[in-house]
Amino acid sequence: MSGIELCEPRDLYNILNQHWLLPRLAEPNYLCLLDVRTQREYDESHIITARRIAQELASLQTYPVEILPAKLYMGNFKQACDQQIQKDLKIKAQVNISEQYTTLFADSDRYLHISVPDTLEADLLSSFATICHFIDAQLDHGAVLVFSSLGISRSSTGIMAYLIHSCVFSLKRAWNYVLKCKTNMRPHQGFVKQLLDWETKIYRTTVTDISELNY
Repeated sequence: MSGIELCEPRDLYNILNQHWLLPRLAEPNYLCLLDVRTQREYDESHIITARRIAQELASLQTYPVEILPAKLYMGNFKQACDQQIQKDLKIKAQVNISEQYTTLFADSDRYLHISVPDTLEADLLSSFATICHFIDAQLDHGAVLVFSSLGISRSSTGIMAYLIHSCVFSLKRAWNYVLKCKTNMRPHQGFVKQLLDWETKIYRTTVTDISELNY
């Protein structure tokens, strides 16, 4: 159905980057973009990258979703190993929350590896502070990519922990924010409980009712 939609550049990038949600976006002449930003803002945007991805369906490659504009991204292991993606998004540091090992940033102080399995018994809570402090330090130098094997559970848990700690989000607000960026993000129940404990530790009270999360 035709219509006009107002949205932030980050939202448009993430929609185009997940074109399978709205497959008609990939059809020629379907989407008309009217951009009111300055030329400099437009040139520095990653929307062009996302549009190219939507048009090159045969590649079956998507880019990480954007969490904080041009600063924080969330993706999967394959994306983290792609040098072109790191270049296009100006990724300067990586947080690897998986048991897999990657080599692009591994030999530098711009790489943090939190090796945990995606199981109900896995402990990520004890690493939340390390993840948050690392991201905060690296954002001064450029964009950071947080990733896990599939970019669905562990990476989204780490991202939400960061939003709660450094962006003053409640767990509920962080959940809805990340879900809007990536519609198939799904931390398992063990990680959700750890995020609730993290929220309680940060704010010294429980703010979020887990039953209210769109799980």
